[in-house]
Amino acid sequence: MAQGHRPDRVGEEIRHELSDLLSRGEVHDPGIGFITLTRVKVSPDLQLARVFYTTMGDDAARRQTASALERATPFFRRHIGSRLRLRRVPELEFRFDQSIANQDRIEQILRDLHEEEAQRAGGHDDDDNESR
Repeated sequence: MAQGHRPDRVGEEIRHELSDLLSRGEVHDPGIGFITLTRVKVSPDLQLARVFYTTMGDDAARRQTASALERATPFFRRHIGSRLRLRRVPELEFRFDQSIANQDRIEQILRDLHEEEAQRAGGHDDDDNESR
């Protein structure tokens, strides 16, 4: 039997509940800094939910946030179990979302290429003006 879009809907509900919980400050672990939940990917059998997030700071801050999220996972699961109508609450697995960092890197490379291209184009115009 096909699940259709149910895993996507459940993932969006989980993301909404977790975001709401974090924004209200109900998680009292100081290791959880400023984070943004980017997406939640739920397995087709609804047994596992991978929660992707981004955070501000360096690698040390990122590791600290990852540890804090791992410590808070049972709290998050209980909250989701009480809020969502599911037969079984999926296991939560938090993962740092590399796609945002990769996207930023690609955008920076494209900006650099455009700057180089503009400099080359500007330099050729000067050469043309000097030869006239």
